[in-house]
Order: sequence, then C-alpha cells, then structure tokens
Amino acid sequence: MDSQSREDQDSKDDDKNEESNRLLPSPPPHSLTSPSPDSQLSDEVAFEAREKIVITDEESGLDMEDFDIVPPFSWKKLWLFMGPGFLMSIAFLDPGNLEGDLQAGAIAGYSLLWLLMWATIMGFLIQMLSARVGVATGRHLAELCREEYPNWARFSLWLMAEVALIGADIQEVIGSAIAIQILSNGVLPLWAGVVITASDCFVFLLLENYGVRRLEAVFAFLIATMALSFAWMFGDTKPSGKELLLGLLIPRLSSKTIRQAVGVVGCVIMPHNVFLHSALVQSRKIDPQKKGRVQEALNYYSIESALALFVSFMINLFLTTVFAKGFHGTKQANNIGLVNAGQYLEEKYGGGVFPILYIWGIGLLAAGQSSTITGTYAGQFIMGGFLNLRLKKWLRALVTRSFAILPTMVVALVFNRSESSLDVLNEWLNVLQSMQIPFALIPLLTLVSKEHIMGAFRIGPLLERMAWTVAFLVIVINGYLMIDFFASEVNGLLFGFLVCAGTVAYIAFIIYLVSHGGTLTSTWLGLELSKRVANTGN
Repeated sequence: MDSQSREDQDSKDDDKNEESNRLLPSPPPHSLTSPSPDSQLSDEVAFEAREKIVITDEESGLDMEDFDIVPPFSWKKLWLFMGPGFLMSIAFLDPGNLEGDLQAGAIAGYSLLWLLMWATIMGFLIQMLSARVGVATGRHLAELCREEYPNWARFSLWLMAEVALIGADIQEVIGSAIAIQILSNGVLPLWAGVVITASDCFVFLLLENYGVRRLEAVFAFLIATMALSFAWMFGDTKPSGKELLLGLLIPRLSSKTIRQAVGVVGCVIMPHNVFLHSALVQSRKIDPQKKGRVQEALNYYSIESALALFVSFMINLFLTTVFAKGFHGTKQANNIGLVNAGQYLEEKYGGGVFPILYIWGIGLLAAGQSSTITGTYAGQFIMGGFLNLRLKKWLRALVTRSFAILPTMVVALVFNRSESSLDVLNEWLNVLQSMQIPFALIPLLTLVSKEHIMGAFRIGPLLERMAWTVAFLVIVINGYLMIDFFASEVNGLLFGFLVCAGTVAYIAFIIYLVSHGGTLTSTWLGLELSKRVANTGN
C-alpha cells in the first residue's frame, strides 16, 4: 500500500515538473548549469563570487521561490544597483570627448547641442544592450565573442579592441598629463605627467581590494569634481540661455560644421566601453536562471544608466556652451585644443576669485584620471575574455596598463614639441577609434538578437531594427570622418596603395561579421513580410 502511494506521489511530482517546465521560459544556455570548480579555474570571470554585491528581497515580502515575478520598485535596491552606469559614463567624459566638445563649441557655437543630446540618447541605447547581454547571460561580451566566432575572427576582434583601447588610453593619459602640467604651473613636463598618471592608476585600483562600492564611490567623487568644475566655468562665462535652448531644440547643420558634427557623434560610442559595461553589471549577484530577478536588474540598470548619462550630458553641455560663448566667431576658434584651452580661457575671462585656468585643469585631471582607470578595467575584461587568461588582478593590471603606457610614453616624448603636433596626433587617434566601432557594435547586436544565447531576453524585431539603424548611422558617420581624414592626409603612391588594401580587408571583415550573425536580414525581411500580410488582410 505504501509503495503504491509513493508511486502515485512520484507520478504527480513528475506531472508538476513537466507542467512548470512547459510554462516557464527557458534560460539562456550559458546559464543552464552552475559552473563546476574545474570550469571556474579555467574560465576568466569579470568578478569573483565573493566580490559581488548581494541584492536582498527583504522589503518586497515576496516568496524567494517566485523566480518569475519582478519585485516592486525599491529605492533601497536602486541604491544597491547604483555604480556600474557611472563607471560606464566616464567614456562619455574622457579628454578626447572634452576636446571634441570645446572644438564644437568654438567652431559651431550652439548649433550642435541638439546633436550632442541625440548622440547621448543613441549611446544610451547601445550601452543598455551591452548591459542586457551581461545580466541575461552572466557573461560579458568578450567571453561570448570567444565562443561565438572562429579563432581567426576572435583574434581579429581582440586585436581591434586592443587597438581602440590603446588609442583611447593615449588620449586619456595625455589629457591627465596636460592637466598636471597646468596645475604645476609648467614645472612638470608632459612625460612626467604620463608617469604620474600611470602610477596613480594602480593606487586607485588597490581600492578594489576594499570592495566594489568604495571604488564606485571614488568614481562618483571624480564625476562630481568634473560637474562642479565645468558648472563653475559655465556660471563664470554666463552663456546665452536663449541660444542654448534654440541649440537643443532646433537641428542646424552647415557645411562648415560637418567635421565637428561627426566628431560629436563619433566620441559618444567608444568601442572598449561596449565591452566594459557588459562586465561591470556583473558586480551585482544576479542569477540568470531567475527571469524575474534578471528583469528587475535590467529595470534598475536602465534607471541608473539614464541618470549617469544625463549627468555626463550636462557636463558636455556646460563645456560646449562655455567655448561657444567665449570663442565662436573669433580668430582663436580653429586653434583651440586641450593643450591651450586653459590659456585661452584665462586670457578671455581673467583670474577671478579662483582662476579659470585651474578650474579647467582640475576638471581635465578628474576626466583623465577616471577614464584611465576604466580603460585599465576594460583592458582586463577584453584580454581575459577573448584569450581566456586567468591571471592575478595585479598582473592583469600590469599587462593591460603596459599595453597603453609604453606607446603613450613614446608619444609624450615625440609629440611634446608643439601644440599643433598634439592636435594632429589627436585627430589620428580619433580616426583610429572610429575604425574600431563596427567590431564592437556588430558582435553586440548579433549576440543580443540570438535566442540560444539570450533566451527569453533576446531583443524583439522592433528594438533590433532600431539598434541596427543606430549602429548603421554611427558607422556611416565615422566612415565619413575616416574618408575625409585620409583624403587630406594620404599622399604618395605606396601609402595610397596600402590604405586601399587595408580598406578592402576592413570592409570584407565587416561584411563577414554582419553575415555571420544573419539576424539583420531576417529581422528586416520578417518585418516586411508582416507588413505585406497585414496589407493583404486589409
């Protein structure tokens, strides 16, 4: 009798399990099973389990077994999720971006503020897709690329990401070195500032040993320093409120400002930042198997990232309008760069209670310091993810930092002869990073659209189409920048032949990446077919 009842109970349990499996969506295959100790030893991870911040459900009152339910909004939980978005937003505030802002303001005045706003919105969309990949799969973009692509394509993508990162890091370290030179009244030369920046980066990274939250607090302080410095400059110069509002609301673009417009958009999407954000969101302990908890994390990260990018937009707005008010239409407009911007400000607005030259230097130093640290972080994730390197953190930091510091030292010694040489270098670095953008965006959009990777959290056809449109716009705009630059810089038959050969290989690799995913064509065809069916029905 007992055995019969046990068999009946087992049968009922099997029926329940079968029904629950039928109703609940399948989790992404990458998260179906928890990693074994052996796999943990062989696979690179963004954050160790002990480092992650635990998100509790004490206030929600929900049963912890209700994995499919999204808990109600909680301010306490939002606070726990605050951090990764602000680290991500640093890429919108690095010295390269600041130079783009001041040149756009000086040359185009207030007319490109609308483009700055919409570029930030486009950047928000791309960064949220990066966060979506990290939260839903429990792995970051570089790791997923390692599994998705064959070896030759994987190594090519890694090389492109490293080149983009080195280019960005050179700008960031040089920006910090310029700020140190300003704040030391010229006592410390550019190369000394590079050495200081390279060294103090390791000091900041030591904070990670005291917890993720303390490191995030340091970044919050640096962003607040930037905001305060540039807001102070904004208040000192008193830009026109009417012109500012018109610049935001009315799109204007002329043939004379196209290059600045391209620079505004090109500075927003940073290739290494796409990889970085997918790893940063894993600093919170989220189980990818629990659909409700994943959706909750995505909701909070959306709010947090929107807030962070709003702050970064305001800082960029302050800087653009300051130089629009002071230098638009003047003889100095076409000659302003990071090196001499502080001097021009000092000559234009004088000393005041607190000299504007030092306000500029403090803001630039905060931008350079914060962006070099996030660059080191991104380098660790990129190298570890693509190559599956499991190294101690100090060794990873040393290796990735050396990749950027050594060429930066060479740059500091070679290009320290004149301001114009540094400006030319900055143009080359902007073009270099623009060339790498497709090799971050296309893999991201390919992976986030695949059901076998994202499970229930793959993006829908409408969002996918919107994301590809944004990616296409960004790639075309940066392509224009490259064509314009090479048309003016390429001289000589041999150099021209090498550029043409490189361009053919470059375009062929982009075509391969798009065709490898296969999602773009299917999405557009699916939407067109649905429209035709709807029209036929009518």
